[in-house]
Amino acid sequence: MLQPKNSHEKMIIGLVHLHPLPGTPLYQQGGLARSKEKVKRDVSALIEGGASGCLVQSVDKIYPSTDDTDYARVAGMALLVETARQTAGPGFLIGAQLMWNCITPSLAVAKVCGADFTRCSVLVGQSPSPFGMIQADPLKVMSYRQKIGAQDIAMVAEISGYHFLQNGAYDPEALKATAKSALTVGASAIEVYNPDPALNDRMVRDIKSAFPEAPVILGGGTNVENAAQRLALADGAFVGSCFENGNWGGGICPQTVRAYMDQVQSL
Repeated sequence: MLQPKNSHEKMIIGLVHLHPLPGTPLYQQGGLARSKEKVKRDVSALIEGGASGCLVQSVDKIYPSTDDTDYARVAGMALLVETARQTAGPGFLIGAQLMWNCITPSLAVAKVCGADFTRCSVLVGQSPSPFGMIQADPLKVMSYRQKIGAQDIAMVAEISGYHFLQNGAYDPEALKATAKSALTVGASAIEVYNPDPALNDRMVRDIKSAFPEAPVILGGGTNVENAAQRLALADGAFVGSCFENGNWGGGICPQTVRAYMDQVQSL
């Protein structure tokens, strides 16, 4: 089960956005070293601000539409996730995500580097993306997870949000069916996001009514001003640009993290 050090607390995961990795078209010489220093700074800022953990996330801008990716990209990610683990020490959640939906490489990195979880954009079903249709392959993921002994690596399954796109009007039965499928193939938590706070709350309630033991994580939309309201029903959130003071992909500000956590801890 994915949970913070104190199980009664909300799980607040800061996104550590990397520079383009080796093996990708926009990689620049020295980018890996710059990412390594950024990981150290960002993880330290999240710890100082009181967050539960981080998700080390590739920002290569052009992504494969399949589960597989370049070997150098995986090696670079492993170096950076290991840097996050060494910087944080025990008790701080570390996640690894190679975008767009490279789940098995991310599981491998997490297992080797002592990380705690990966985030899965499309663990089940399918979703359109700017890089083509993303088609889940849960049998491959389950088989590979077993092969490398990564059952201890939690999987957070996005089922509606920035990367898993739902077409048409909100259908609670369809959302619950997708959540059930994700949990069946090994998801430890369910991720949802909608810009409409009322609809986002309804999604959380619908999932929790059907699967009360499954943590529900918000995939975005929270900030210092709305954190307490948005997180009243959910179990946690991934937080990106808020912690970067609106400069998406920039450095994380420990003072902003602390202000956000103060709101969360008021719940």
